[in-house]
Amino acid sequence: MTARNARSGFDWLAGRSSVIAPRLLGLLLECGERVGRIVEVEAYEGADDPASHAHRGQTPRNGVMFGPHGHLYVYRSYGMHWCANVVCGPAGEASAVLLRAVEPVSGIDAMWADRPRARRESDLGSGPGKLCAALGIDGGHDGADLLDPGSPVRLALPGPDGPPSGAQGPAVVTGPRVGITRAVERPWRFALAGNAHVSRPRPPSVA
Repeated sequence: MTARNARSGFDWLAGRSSVIAPRLLGLLLECGERVGRIVEVEAYEGADDPASHAHRGQTPRNGVMFGPHGHLYVYRSYGMHWCANVVCGPAGEASAVLLRAVEPVSGIDAMWADRPRARRESDLGSGPGKLCAALGIDGGHDGADLLDPGSPVRLALPGPDGPPSGAQGPAVVTGPRVGITRAVERPWRFALAGNAHVSRPRPPSVA
């Protein structure tokens, strides 16, 4: 497997999460030897997004969300599992994209070892908590520089052609975010259409 991972190739991350989120689909998330292709994401903004951790301002917990872009924001959900987010937007303006599902690419034996209750490969990373467990991401990775080739967790382009374009590649389905009670009407959940690794319930419409 080859992948291009250069900081200069990710300048486009410095934008609003609702715009950046669908562009992350198809990119690779690497943690050690484990690699997953991002197939589902959700966008979260800052003060203007009641569902965001940053809605009430910066705290020690959510500080990574405030930039700079290209870092990993990791938090514990309901005291049960870890969730990972790609920070985007300009520094000082909280904006992040929750990584909801990946399609396993390599290091799959290690994923199975950490996800023993999974019944099929498509279950390994089909949800935010499952994704972190499969890739071995935890709270110790909070703040990791995803654009540094030496980082323990990295974001990588799948080939030499640059970031995905909304006008190319597989169709994207979109729908409301799940697992929240505020701003549920915003269609900021994005996934690759027809991909078996997307979590349920799957977004219904095509963007």
